[in-house]
Amino acid sequence: MPRFEPKNPDYRAIATDTFNRQRAMRTLGISIARLEPGEVDLSMIYSPDFSQQNGFVHAGIITAGLDNACGIAAFTLMPAGSDILTVEFKTNLLAPARGERFAFRATVVKPGRTLTFCEGRAYAEHDGVEILIATMTGTLMALPRREGTQAQDKVRAPA
Repeated sequence: MPRFEPKNPDYRAIATDTFNRQRAMRTLGISIARLEPGEVDLSMIYSPDFSQQNGFVHAGIITAGLDNACGIAAFTLMPAGSDILTVEFKTNLLAPARGERFAFRATVVKPGRTLTFCEGRAYAEHDGVEILIATMTGTLMALPRREGTQAQDKVRAPA
């Protein structure tokens, strides 16, 4: 596994702040468990509120965790003043998402000036054993951060 040098010495604080501003992650109870240049581990405890008809965690929830893990891993290598957006991903669902806890681990495969390629893996933990349940490959795009663009905070519901 290659070791990456972050372009921003404050990558940890900025990536953590970016993650913490994502209301979706807060809603899903997903948190950062480990953060290094080009790598991140996210964690989530099972909730029946996120299950599908058979009691497994819904594939959309698993995909959201993997997408975010890839995004934060890529973000740790972006220069200061950058923001990040996913431009493409592919998810393979390998096993039913059942367990007490879930881990979403992502690593940068190839960082780039504009596009960064990542791989993610989702694991379900049951009785202390982790089982690989999904994989993701993702492409993420760096873009200049725009100040005051919390667009969804400013959106008003139609009258």
